[in-house]
Amino acid sequence: MNNMPARPYAGASPQGGAPTLAVRRLGIDTLREPVVYMRPDCHVCRAEGFRAQSRVEVTVGARSVVATLNVVTSDILEQDEAGLSEVAWFLLDAHDDDVAAFAHPRPVESMSHVRAKIYGSRLGREAFASIIGDVVQKRYSDIQLAAFVTACAGNRLDLNETTALTNAMIDVGARIRWDAPQIVDKHCVGGLPGNRTTLLVVPIVAAFGLIIPKTSSRAITSPSGTADAMETLAPVDLDLPALRRVVAREGGCIAWGGAVSLSPADDILIGVERPLDLDSEGQLVASVLSKKAAAGATDVVIDIPVGPTAKVRNEAAAHALAQRLAEVGTAVGLHVRNVVTDGSQPVGRGIGPALEARDVLSVLKGESDAPADLRDRALHMAGEVISLSREVVLGKARALAEALLADGSAWRKFQAICEAQGGMRKPPIARHTHPVAASRAGRIIAFDNRRLARAAKLAGAPGEPAAGMVVHVKTGTYVEAGQPLFTLHAMAPGELGYALDYVASQPDIVEIGE
Repeated sequence: MNNMPARPYAGASPQGGAPTLAVRRLGIDTLREPVVYMRPDCHVCRAEGFRAQSRVEVTVGARSVVATLNVVTSDILEQDEAGLSEVAWFLLDAHDDDVAAFAHPRPVESMSHVRAKIYGSRLGREAFASIIGDVVQKRYSDIQLAAFVTACAGNRLDLNETTALTNAMIDVGARIRWDAPQIVDKHCVGGLPGNRTTLLVVPIVAAFGLIIPKTSSRAITSPSGTADAMETLAPVDLDLPALRRVVAREGGCIAWGGAVSLSPADDILIGVERPLDLDSEGQLVASVLSKKAAAGATDVVIDIPVGPTAKVRNEAAAHALAQRLAEVGTAVGLHVRNVVTDGSQPVGRGIGPALEARDVLSVLKGESDAPADLRDRALHMAGEVISLSREVVLGKARALAEALLADGSAWRKFQAICEAQGGMRKPPIARHTHPVAASRAGRIIAFDNRRLARAAKLAGAPGEPAAGMVVHVKTGTYVEAGQPLFTLHAMAPGELGYALDYVASQPDIVEIGE
């Protein structure tokens, strides 16, 4: 007698509804996109006419998700089985022996707005609300997301569209309300390697007494984001109750915004922008301001680095971006102060999460060899934030920031924030390093920020937190032939090799003059 447990029912629904298959967890990471795997000869594919890349509505119990179909021609699956990717498995809260029903999803009507945008139409608030609503409901495939991101790339969103997109992104997520008249925040538009001033600004400002609940992104196209660097020092995946507890206790936090569902569409769009290596001014403004508004900020200081190889290339572009940030900010209830800064060369020494974190620690601890440019830039930005306080005399904010750093208040506050977020830890150290030397003697006249960032990413950053590079020189430094310009850090020899090969093909990545 066979005592094996009966296999769950798989076939046409006994009520005559959608056909079913037993589901299996295949352990395949498909990032954000739910994927379902089926054999082409299974009864569901044959009955429903599903083909590779079909969009399929998968239902397990009370949960449903729209997934992309991948067809499996090997024997990894039985005819009466469907496989689920990791994200699909978790979204469906599936378990072994579950049975799923499969159906054609209803058409994604908001794609008509995306197509209109591709052909040059202007979209209004209702159109963006429809698109972003479907994005958050995960009704868009990665291909459809890429179409939307590309349609908005460059300068294809005007002021009204940017405001509409920002409001749509705010409306679909949680919004924190604080019992305080003023909540401050700080952000950098990016494009400048090593510019990890947030990890210094937050403890300085919190030590002063302002409330600064900082939610940050992970890297998009850079070797490190603020959340990536902070994660090497303390947990950043705080849910909303935890974030509130940290801020109530310490007056500030440095958390990953994706964990608290503030502007949840932003992290989905970022996940597509990253592999496409696309930056859109309108989407950048919507991304920044939707998260600030959702986090409950009233006043925001935004750092806009300008340089030939920064994200913002010239003063005219910086002022145009600043104006859009200010105008959209006003429209969504934020007071925005923009600060245009020098973006001609990397800040600090480290490029990569752990290496940037080490720079931050050296400044906080007041170490004699701490990078002076990172310290100065952080004090400048902290002064700008403190000056937003209604209790600060004009022109005194920078001095207040300097005093809080010098007397150890900022370092003590940073340690307290780390402990409140789950405990402070030491940044990891790379297993492999290799210096890159000057080919000739001369004075450093320029850095290519984008190519330096590319080299750090090839070395493994930010996926490997210890990877990246340490830059040993600044503009104006005189070097001898053979003197190290920077040192690459990697966890694997292969990644170190990729980075070294790339650097060898870019002889002017650090430009040396006579």
